[in-house]
Amino acid sequence: MGNRPLRLPCHAPAGAVRITAATQGKTATEALCRGGFGVQATGLDELLDQALPPVLTEARRTLEQHIFKDCADIVVQSMLVGGRVGGLLVYTRGLADADLMADNVVRPLLFELAEAPLSDLSPERLSGAGLGSGSVAVGQTYKDAAVAVLDGKAALLVDGYGQCLTFDVKGGKRRSVEEPPSEVVVRGPREGFNEDLSTSVSLLRLKLRTPRLKAIQWRMGAQTQTRVMLLYLEGVADSEVIAEARRRLEAIEIDGVLESGYIESFIEDLPWSPFPQLLNSERPDTVAAQLLEGRFAIMIDGSPFALYAPVTFWQIFQTPEDYYERFLIGSFLRSLRLVFGMISLFLPALYVAVITFHQDMLPTSLMLSIASAREAIPFPALVEATMMELSFEGLREAGVRLPKTVGQAVSILGALVIGQAAVEAGIVSAPMVIIVSLTGIASFTVPHFNGAISLRLLRFPLMLLGGTFGLVGIALGALWIGIHLCWLRSFGVPYLSGVAPFRASDAKDLLIRAPWWAMVRRPGGLGGANRRRMGRGQKPQAPSSRR
Repeated sequence: MGNRPLRLPCHAPAGAVRITAATQGKTATEALCRGGFGVQATGLDELLDQALPPVLTEARRTLEQHIFKDCADIVVQSMLVGGRVGGLLVYTRGLADADLMADNVVRPLLFELAEAPLSDLSPERLSGAGLGSGSVAVGQTYKDAAVAVLDGKAALLVDGYGQCLTFDVKGGKRRSVEEPPSEVVVRGPREGFNEDLSTSVSLLRLKLRTPRLKAIQWRMGAQTQTRVMLLYLEGVADSEVIAEARRRLEAIEIDGVLESGYIESFIEDLPWSPFPQLLNSERPDTVAAQLLEGRFAIMIDGSPFALYAPVTFWQIFQTPEDYYERFLIGSFLRSLRLVFGMISLFLPALYVAVITFHQDMLPTSLMLSIASAREAIPFPALVEATMMELSFEGLREAGVRLPKTVGQAVSILGALVIGQAAVEAGIVSAPMVIIVSLTGIASFTVPHFNGAISLRLLRFPLMLLGGTFGLVGIALGALWIGIHLCWLRSFGVPYLSGVAPFRASDAKDLLIRAPWWAMVRRPGGLGGANRRRMGRGQKPQAPSSRR
């Protein structure tokens, strides 16, 4: 629908323009950043900064033969504005909606302005004529026109005027709003962000209908010119944290930004830490809840994942459903996730340490059962556990990368077949298969992928410590993890905020979730000026007896 070319009355151009040889063969994306990374500054950079000429034939020659040379998807078509004055319409096929452009731009320019005086056909006058379905702007340079065209807009040049008029006629096919497959909930909204930044921000606006929701936009990537947006609630978020976020974002210099993970790598506090210092979500309700607590969000065009920060360790185990269900259910499920998260981290290491060094800690009957199962196993417990864990991780990765129709079946059947065959062949013991399976199930209970994979990575050094030094090694490893977590910061906020340092008000929403009427204040560790989010004394009261 939005990709067919427009049929316009032709206004054949003629003429020439003198351009240096250094400008030949460069693409528009190379020109949009002055000497972008990996691209040396050329005469085209200077050409883009030049003012648009009043002679239409000269502008067309420059656009077709130099700025948009070898850009087959860029359409440059001549037309007669008002049936009398030559015009040039430039747009990108596939990004601009042809039907929208025909109805709101081309038809008014051709027919509705037929009787207008010539003075009303200048770009400045046309900008106030109600053309287009969105924002209309006047540009003065080739760069203004090129940036607009590559962003999905249409640029109109009128003969005799050294200006261009840009219309917001973005189209193209984008994924519709769907439930995020990575954050499925039993109770809660069924909508998620998509790859269009405008759509994603509008979904967030529907959740937070207040002018306090601020959205600051940049273009990042010398070659991609990706729109990146910082969102926060004014008066709720800490102004110092927002200033620091802006400073880090503005310091990024890179040739392309294709996903929010690019941004995350540049702005986190400690890149070498295994723990995430920013979390991501595809859910508008999740991001809105984080903004209401005083955090900020970062969204980019082309990715459905929004980043939010500052974050704490406890948020790795939290889900939106914790706040949608009654507080007793939410507290139980959150505590269950935390327990199983610790199982996924420490269980294989504890098994290896006990089997290798501390057999006397087990009951005699259990020890004899494990010993008989391991009697024919040629490998020590550490090697056995490492092989099984690596095999399980490989099967899990294969299940993710394969098509959905076969991926889940391959991962489940692969684990069953390989585990059974390994036990029958005497390569691994049955207790080890049980330990690895329980560990894998426990890791699936951690709702955030980047938090779960951090625990999975730390599992291997803990197994090495347990197989080398026993329980003493595991204690040393746990001590190192604890010290690291106490030292870690997310935009200056302690990673264990609420526990270290301890805040009684924050403890209501850490390991358990207190009732809504009891969480009067926002998390204190975020440092926002407005910490109160509700009035006091809202605990429900049973009606008095009528007897």
